[in-house]
Amino acid sequence: MISCGEASGDLYAGALVRAIRERDPGATVFGFGGNALERSGAELVGDYHGLSVTGLVEVVRLLPRTYAMYRRLVAEARARRPDVFVAVDFPDFNFRLGTALHALGIPVVYYISPQLWAWRPGRLRTMKRFVHEVLVIFPFEEEIYRHAGIPVRFVGHPLVELIEPQPSRQEFLGSLGLRPEAPTIAMLPGSRPNELRLILPTMVEGAHRLAGEVDGAQFVIARAPGLGASLFEPFEQARGAGLRVVTVEHRTDAVLAAADVVMTASGTATIQTALHERPMVIVYRLAPLTYRLGIRFVRVTTYGMVNLVAGRRVAPELIQDGFTPEALARETRRLLEEPALIASTLESLRDVKRRLGGPGASGRAADRVLAVARRQPGRN
Repeated sequence: MISCGEASGDLYAGALVRAIRERDPGATVFGFGGNALERSGAELVGDYHGLSVTGLVEVVRLLPRTYAMYRRLVAEARARRPDVFVAVDFPDFNFRLGTALHALGIPVVYYISPQLWAWRPGRLRTMKRFVHEVLVIFPFEEEIYRHAGIPVRFVGHPLVELIEPQPSRQEFLGSLGLRPEAPTIAMLPGSRPNELRLILPTMVEGAHRLAGEVDGAQFVIARAPGLGASLFEPFEQARGAGLRVVTVEHRTDAVLAAADVVMTASGTATIQTALHERPMVIVYRLAPLTYRLGIRFVRVTTYGMVNLVAGRRVAPELIQDGFTPEALARETRRLLEEPALIASTLESLRDVKRRLGGPGASGRAADRVLAVARRQPGRN
């Protein structure tokens, strides 16, 4: 059984299930996820769309639907008795689900471990009570979990193997009606509806300002799957106002490969951008009340995963009130026009790539999941 609750987790869960089925074609997988998990051959008991948000306040609004899904999944686990449960990130939901399944005697493997060390380190004690093993994708996480007394293994980052060769910049931009020789800025505003509502307007304003400062600037937005067209209305309005912008769905890697610099929401997209060795400006904004409630728990000085992996700030971060159109345009322009800054940033991004491990993360994770499953009574 497997559970993931947003787009990146769904992508990793799908890759994990494919690796499991390559090793054991008879394996049956079911659970909670999205399109990528379903395409991998898993049976979806529940779909995460509509249940994935960020922020303390936003989560409260979804509690009735979330609790109904939790009860449904526990009932399925009780009836079908999986040999192992794999929780993929999504901690507020998966902690509760994992605890319930552990109580049923089902071993829990946590893959893509939640970032408890960043803002809720006390929950490591909770994890220790119900998790059989944690499979981490960032090298610095291994020591954190080991120090907490939780069995852990670094398997590497699955995105390393999931990024495929892309068309040339000329071919891709030409197919969109854009000029390959023009400064090209990729825009990754997030994968959750509430993220887009808070991030898109400022990102559009920043793009307008940058377009007025950089001759010929053009923009390509990578649209995450499963998002309604109405969320991207600010870009349609921007296009009508003369901004040279195109929206592309399901082709984030192609967008990144063709870009000179990237404006990206904090999250998995920063790692994806680093793997393409593209300089980036990291942005993020939460609802004001959520931010005020949550900031007191934060235990890190940087937010972007690429900066956390590097151990230093290799990409500028514009968070909450610091995320303004003026700041976004200024930092993006520097990464387009300052050769020394561009060169040092690219070297730092190559170092991040080295730290993420080689290809095969999904296979290494699958080996550990199957090893736990096969230790259950009645299994070979």
